[in-house]
Amino acid sequence: MIPWAQPYLIGNEKKFVLDALESTWISGGSYVDRFEEEFSKYIGTRYGVSVSNGTTALHTALLAAGIGPGDEVIVPGFTFVAPGNTVIITGARPVFVDINPKTWLIDTREVEKNITNKTKAIIAVHIYGNVADMEGLLQIARDKGLYLIEDVAEAVFSSYKSKYAGSLGDLGCFSFQATKTITMGEGGAILTNSKKMYDKMRIMRSHGMKEGKRYWHDVVGYNYRLTNLQAALGCAQLEKANNIIKQKKRVYNRYIKNLYGTDGIEFQKISEDVDPVIWAIAFKINESFFKGSRDYLIAELLKLGIETRPGFYPFSMMPLYDNEPLPISEDVGRNVICLPSYPALQDDEIDLICSRLRSFMR
Repeated sequence: MIPWAQPYLIGNEKKFVLDALESTWISGGSYVDRFEEEFSKYIGTRYGVSVSNGTTALHTALLAAGIGPGDEVIVPGFTFVAPGNTVIITGARPVFVDINPKTWLIDTREVEKNITNKTKAIIAVHIYGNVADMEGLLQIARDKGLYLIEDVAEAVFSSYKSKYAGSLGDLGCFSFQATKTITMGEGGAILTNSKKMYDKMRIMRSHGMKEGKRYWHDVVGYNYRLTNLQAALGCAQLEKANNIIKQKKRVYNRYIKNLYGTDGIEFQKISEDVDPVIWAIAFKINESFFKGSRDYLIAELLKLGIETRPGFYPFSMMPLYDNEPLPISEDVGRNVICLPSYPALQDDEIDLICSRLRSFMR
């Protein structure tokens, strides 16, 4: 069985977790502080706030930006649901817009068309490791006085014009869930260059309790804290980040060598401005070149011991969100397949996966 994802634990993970455990500091502790400092420095921002997962990172960022009832936030129609759901949780309204048909990322033209006097923020989701048109989005945000929030859950260590994703907007939100490029099992972080937002988020993540004044609350907050055990894993992963990046790039390049240019297979377009660290190897199939649909391929590959995943269901396809059709998002969502992409995946396993996939072509 070749799984879709597998954690890459090649360093001091066990040592650091045991150290945190033996210290008795298993909730907060020194590894939390260390990870926040080292991760924000690595990505290139002044401040970092760790939280319990990528979804709470988004929610905390939205709260820091003052998003609430009566506001609108522009969200790409094709993404994991967390950005849309967290906007709804704040009481604001997510405005789902279509994506660029080549990059599968939020389309700046659609963003401009959907800005109203209620719009307060844009969430740019960097899907699969690709990075959105940040120059265009930053210009819109500046011109309209909007916050630009980056969802970097799938693109940690990807860069745009030599700057890491997550350091370009007002706030960068990260996930360290089990399948992500670096992992803590769960866990998340928000990076920013704003001291005001940093201070606000530190209070928000801990019940709204004023720092240095225990049990005094100036605002309503949440328990979104990261544990010291999780942070210990993250510190060990960050020590090996360069090796993880190297292996992720090897995996991506091996797939490209095998499949790029194959009829019926379309990869994301990656701009020359982007140096990606691909989280998941994803491509859109044209089923007329295959013996069946995307879902048929997923089922047949699983029978052969290869686990894959579909693309995300766009918000416009799910009745819960009651959204007008987004044709490009829906086309991508129906036809994208994601192949195993973890750093320990060997070249011969990648070759086997590609061979098995090609066996279902007409």
